[in-house]
Amino acid sequence: MADDTPRSIRLDALAYGGDYNPDQWPEDVWREDARLMREAGVNLVSLPVFSWPQLEPEPGVYDWGWLDRVIEVLWDAGVKIDLATATATPPSWLIRRHPEMLPWDADGLRLEFGSRQAYCPSSPVWREHVARMARAMAERYGEHPALALWHVSNEYGDHVSRCWCPESSAHFRRWLEARYGDLDGLNEAWGVNVWGQRYTAWAHVEVPRRATGPVNPTQLLDFERFSSDALLELFRIEVDVLREVTPDVAVTTNFMSLLRDLDYWEFAAAEDLVTDDAYPDPADPLAHVPAALNYGLMRSLKGGQPWLLLEQAASAVSWRDVNVPKAPGQMRIDSLQAIAHGSDGAMFFQWRQARYGQEKFHSAMLGHRGEASRSFQETKAFGAELQRLEVVRGTRVRARVALVVDWDSWWGSSAAESLPSQRLDWLGQARAWNAALYMLGHPVDTVRATGPFDAYDVVVVPNLYIADAAQANALADFVARGGQLVVGPFSGVVDATEKVHDGGAPGPLRELLGIEVDEHWPVPDGRTEQVRFLDRGVGFSTEVWGEWIEPHGGTEVLARYASGELDGRPAVTRRRAAAGGGGAWYLSAALEPAGMIALFRDVLDSAGLPARARTDADLEAVTRSDDTTDYTFVLNHGRGDLAVDVPEGAVDLLTGIHSTGRLELGRYGAAVLATPRAETAPFITLSDTTD
Repeated sequence: MADDTPRSIRLDALAYGGDYNPDQWPEDVWREDARLMREAGVNLVSLPVFSWPQLEPEPGVYDWGWLDRVIEVLWDAGVKIDLATATATPPSWLIRRHPEMLPWDADGLRLEFGSRQAYCPSSPVWREHVARMARAMAERYGEHPALALWHVSNEYGDHVSRCWCPESSAHFRRWLEARYGDLDGLNEAWGVNVWGQRYTAWAHVEVPRRATGPVNPTQLLDFERFSSDALLELFRIEVDVLREVTPDVAVTTNFMSLLRDLDYWEFAAAEDLVTDDAYPDPADPLAHVPAALNYGLMRSLKGGQPWLLLEQAASAVSWRDVNVPKAPGQMRIDSLQAIAHGSDGAMFFQWRQARYGQEKFHSAMLGHRGEASRSFQETKAFGAELQRLEVVRGTRVRARVALVVDWDSWWGSSAAESLPSQRLDWLGQARAWNAALYMLGHPVDTVRATGPFDAYDVVVVPNLYIADAAQANALADFVARGGQLVVGPFSGVVDATEKVHDGGAPGPLRELLGIEVDEHWPVPDGRTEQVRFLDRGVGFSTEVWGEWIEPHGGTEVLARYASGELDGRPAVTRRRAAAGGGGAWYLSAALEPAGMIALFRDVLDSAGLPARARTDADLEAVTRSDDTTDYTFVLNHGRGDLAVDVPEGAVDLLTGIHSTGRLELGRYGAAVLATPRAETAPFITLSDTTD
């Protein structure tokens, strides 16, 4: 049952700080850390994320003294605590007493202790112990004034998001019985008459381990759903304990941006504050574009409420094949991007760079050279600058475009081995659609396929492989109210049990879109086909996907295939609403970036929304607002200079300078412009000329 009690982080400022691992350092370092934290403007740290073995070195024997002391040192320095329940990984004594709680992979191999998250999410032993540890932490520290927020576990699903052990199989069977009632319901849902897979006893049902050939797609889909739910149950066990003992303290767990394996809509409903760990690759000059979509998800998970960037890198990470440091100024612009998109602060992994272990080469606010390290000098400077942005805390991002994120469709279109093509991937499509809208100047919120859509003029659906009548009705209502809807390829293909809809795709979206899909027509490897828009005579390529579609009921054809076996056939269509100016657009191909920009320029124009005439991936503008003021973040993510047109008289919170209508931004430059709140958010464009 959802808990609607309002709780917020106990911090009266934008959060600034990082993960702190005092148990990796001698005690005489702690006070030096506290001094440097104060100097850098740190007001919040996360601890003790991985310290269960130090807190409970033997079963039932606790050593709280060191944690008591470090909390007091931090509190004396004015630093509050995002207090972890220390359940991110089990202690060795627990695993050796209960080796059955270790996870298995799909080959039936039991994974060993020696990294982290060495547990099966379904293990009753693990669940019992995390509840016990969470209660011990809450009873010990629940009334401490330094406690700002509960931090449950750490990055669920990072290392173990699925488990194929016998305990998981037993849990999977219980989950299936609750979903389908009996074996007849299961057999009907799974379509077991294909390849002789009928089940005659629940004990015969197993998790989908590696098999002799392609596995039943509905079994795979249900295993994805179950695995996300199993980790959600594990999370809720701790949440319930914390809310029982400390009912007024907010609870979070740190997400991992757009993560395939967990349905974050459901996780967010179980917590008070959305937090995210974000690590855009500094070697990728366009990494900030998908980051914008990640942050759009974070702020949308709880209806636009501010969220918190709980982890980012001050410079290099340690887990890519090549770990490139952030250039001077890049940490600042990355942090400002997250705040622009609704984060009420900027946190890091980690405070002090480790000397040993798997993350000793991962950067930190305080690098190996201590105060002399570049990372400390830059994070200290940003800590001072962040105080000038205090007025944006609690404000909300203004967006008129939303992108549908549906984990069922993501799982269904990727889990099965028997698809028309493995190259049309959900995340790639979502990122491509977001990138086009980003280039045209629009930040994108995310929504479920059932809405709500009231705040938006444009809703885009890169893929809705699994579609039902409730989703179709919600989308149709949006169009009937005057909205512009764009639906992408391979949508409306199957129902929730992976059965193809009667009449084929787009199933329940057929009347709304005014088309039928006769055949999916993926593009072979190494081939490129063309799509030509009729109103401009310009062709755009597709290297992944096409479809043979049949428009009906007065649906307009806006573009046709211009090569290959689909040459001359419709590729992009629009069905106008009977009244109100709404429209339902269908894109049957995976277009190159220029084609997506061209399409969305037309969509935005139909919605009465502006679009940048000139595009530059380095330029990003996002507005946060309260009842009286718009705060527009104007960011240059590039190494070159940018000149942009901005509202005349706007005050830059970072410099105090009043704008003359033109703003020059140097390498990784930024401005946060305050203007009286207007009916529409300021729309920032590149200047026509450069002086």
